[in-house]
Amino acid sequence: MGIHLYDYQTTLKTRAMLSGVGVHSGKPVSLTFLPADADTGIVFHCAGGRELRALASEVGSTDLSTLLGDPAGIHVGTVEHIMGAVFGLGIDNLIVEIDGSEVPILDGSAIQFVEAIEQAGIETLAAKRRYIRVLKPVRIEAGASWAEFRPYGGTRFEVEIDFESAAIGRQSFAADITADVFRKEIARARTFGFMKDVERLWAAGYALGSSLENSVVIGDDGRVINMEGLRYSNEFVRHKTLDAMGDLALAGARFIGCFRSYRGGHRLNAAALRHLLSDRSAFEIVETSRRERGRSAEMIAVNAPVYTPWVV
Repeated sequence: MGIHLYDYQTTLKTRAMLSGVGVHSGKPVSLTFLPADADTGIVFHCAGGRELRALASEVGSTDLSTLLGDPAGIHVGTVEHIMGAVFGLGIDNLIVEIDGSEVPILDGSAIQFVEAIEQAGIETLAAKRRYIRVLKPVRIEAGASWAEFRPYGGTRFEVEIDFESAAIGRQSFAADITADVFRKEIARARTFGFMKDVERLWAAGYALGSSLENSVVIGDDGRVINMEGLRYSNEFVRHKTLDAMGDLALAGARFIGCFRSYRGGHRLNAAALRHLLSDRSAFEIVETSRRERGRSAEMIAVNAPVYTPWVV
């Protein structure tokens, strides 16, 4: 395989807590990570006792962020960074207790979620981990934008963006995803936006909690106005990779394959995932098999029922 594939599911050893404000709502919110049993998946426990599973079938909106649930009712918004951290670190089972309707933006990246998870510790469970293995190319297009899954012997992202802004321009990022690669190369990349769009977003009820402390902002002169500058020379495309990881984590299992996109975003990511999961000939459910200790993993297909994580 192109990367190491872990045999068994994971969760946390103990709880972890975080608090901040929602980037769109501007409201304070706190959340707690709790360990969960095997085959639980990622589940948000909302105020009032409602549960929302982190699955593509629960996506209610992809306008500027990814939202689970009913936008006009019980929901949790801006889940992509927390889900990117879960995907990047290989966490299979987790309860997220949250007292608001939007995940806190923190510093605009996933690094504080990573630190909280690693401080809590990662525990390996006795249950086998299952993967979604891509069997054939699946592609979706929207104007000049496109996204596709292709067979590959690991978990790989190849993301390219193209903005008219001189501060961004055309950027690309590609990597096989491991926890170490995610932590060093992707997790610290922050969300970004344009000063010229602020008033329009505010009027529409978005970006009410956005600030220079949680977003890279490009001014009217086309330059980054954050005093500290960028964390990576191509931070913008690395953040788009983080978003894509978080959106695809809603498959309900890690995938074995390569995801490629050009000028993508939350809506295109969600559409590509739905397109893949709607075609049962495009993927299979597999798990690792090791005959001898120390040998590289073989993947075997399992007769798994068509269960909700893989159905949209």
